[in-house]
Amino acid sequence: MTRYRDVIAIDGPVAAGKTAVGRILASQLGFNYLDTGNMYRAITWLAIESEIPMEDIAALEKLAEDNPVLITNSEGDEVQVAGHSVSACLRTAEVTSQVSIVSQVSGVRRAMVAQQRSLAGSGRIVMVGRDIGTVVLPGSELKIYLTASVQKRARRRWQELRNGGHDRDFDLVLYETTERDRQDSQRGDSPLKPARDAWVVDTSDMDAKQVVELILARISKLEGGRGEMSPI
Repeated sequence: MTRYRDVIAIDGPVAAGKTAVGRILASQLGFNYLDTGNMYRAITWLAIESEIPMEDIAALEKLAEDNPVLITNSEGDEVQVAGHSVSACLRTAEVTSQVSIVSQVSGVRRAMVAQQRSLAGSGRIVMVGRDIGTVVLPGSELKIYLTASVQKRARRRWQELRNGGHDRDFDLVLYETTERDRQDSQRGDSPLKPARDAWVVDTSDMDAKQVVELILARISKLEGGRGEMSPI
């Protein structure tokens, strides 16, 4: 198994705080940041634009193989695929409603994992997703699994939607969160679960900055003065 130094893997279910924590942590450490979910969203967007039916597994796999997703900045939020800059399209309702289907396709996951491992090869990166510690980078030095109660996570997602001008019923958001958990944890390929040696952190009663402080303290303790992942 390839060992990845200076690579931090953060996994967890929807709305556990991965994105906010990952961004702040990467900034504090001076690392690159990658939300791997954006790569699956990019392929989903391309499938929609290409009018590929979501049940056409072979076509989805070929699409992912033939169209590498490019991350063009260190913050991980400038995303290109098939010559298109798609950053502004990744959170649309259409993409969001179908990305879980695309991300369950084994051939799509193989293509994305290969790209993600390549990005991690040079180190100094915080990578977040749902299978980073278990599948993508099992050799990373620090694996973190963020979680929170489904009620808390649904509440966060509901507030996020309200802040974005989307008036959604909380019970519906709770149902969608529970259903996404079920899909992610029960899929046959790379199901959502903590890596065996992951550090599990419950974020229910913490904000992103508090979680980052906890992680930085953990890093300092683990490194013991070696300095590879020490804050700059």
